[in-house]
Amino acid sequence: METNSNSNIPKTWELEDLGGGRMVLNMGPSHPAMHGIVRILLTVEGERVVDSDVEIGYLHRGFEKTCENITYNQVIPYTDRLNYVSPFINNVGFALAIEKLMDIETPERCKYLRVIMSELSRLQDHLTCIGANAMEQGAFTVYFYLINAREFLYQLTDSVAGGRVTPAYSRVGGVTGDLPPDFRSKTAEVFKKVRKNISDADKLLTRNRIFFDRMRGTGAISKQDAMSMSFTGPVLRACGVPYDVRKAAPYLVYDRFDFDIPVGDNGDNYDRYLVRMEEMNQSMSIVEQALEQLPEGPIRHSEFNVILPAKEEVYGNIEALMAHFKLTFEGVKPPAGEVYQAVEGGNGELGYYVVSDGSGKPYRVRVRPPCFTLTAGLSKLINGGYIADIISTFGQINMIGGELER
Repeated sequence: METNSNSNIPKTWELEDLGGGRMVLNMGPSHPAMHGIVRILLTVEGERVVDSDVEIGYLHRGFEKTCENITYNQVIPYTDRLNYVSPFINNVGFALAIEKLMDIETPERCKYLRVIMSELSRLQDHLTCIGANAMEQGAFTVYFYLINAREFLYQLTDSVAGGRVTPAYSRVGGVTGDLPPDFRSKTAEVFKKVRKNISDADKLLTRNRIFFDRMRGTGAISKQDAMSMSFTGPVLRACGVPYDVRKAAPYLVYDRFDFDIPVGDNGDNYDRYLVRMEEMNQSMSIVEQALEQLPEGPIRHSEFNVILPAKEEVYGNIEALMAHFKLTFEGVKPPAGEVYQAVEGGNGELGYYVVSDGSGKPYRVRVRPPCFTLTAGLSKLINGGYIADIISTFGQINMIGGELER
């Protein structure tokens, strides 16, 4: 019988009796709670999980290799498809990495726009996570409340970027467009609805005896173990570690806003839920502060070798026409070198390591996705618990396939 070198679990798709009341069985990849791309081989005694082996490899997309064959700006639509629940953050992280490589600064208004869209994206991410996790545990009404709230936010971001799930909003040196004239008033209306829906979900879940019993104490991990496994984001903060890239290594204009980093005490699924609930309030506060402080001015870099010139300039200026041609066909050309840029994604630290050889295409791109380390530590979270606890735990690490398997 073939076995995994890192586990005593037999590598078989068939349910097998190991004797002594132990059995090996598969959970996924074709399982609703595994979201179609993760397989867990479980060794169980009755309903108790004795050991587990988490397998990925059902969705490989080749993101990093593909980046070597396209220009830097052509990478942006591919970043949408990493964490497709909060795509604006993916766009911003990659654009910041290339701008750092080129040693350029975007205009102030552009920085604020990127913050606003990132935080709206974070809201969408947390609403999806909590709503889907509640639904998988039987709380279907909560799912509708939170997904309706997400729909309001989708309509808001769609009005800016023209796309819901794949907006491709950022560019190296700027963003594709400014806010609509009524964006501030629309945001106030949307936030009123979103806060109402979150409040309704809070009343249905937070003190619900069934939900509490299924979340409290399940999927727990200590602060030390979480840090040793490189956990980041809400899963790490639920352990009591207040690490957030927006505070630890501020980027854009996050250092100008007053917001808190919610943390938990127990490192379990219930604390992860509470952390995400409070982070949504903090994100709305950041957006409101950003809209209050939003300066006037350009939204793109002014140099022709960075951003496409305006159409009116292309039609009447030979330098602009040449720049348009070269940027379209050859792309921006950062100097040779390497850079790492991290942003705070919906699930934790999202980092881009980019190597440039001076041409218009990346020599190498490596993504540090927060989902990867969380999924790698899943066995640590579910071993010793019950099969039913896997549903709560897997939902709360919020695995996103496109990010996990680049």
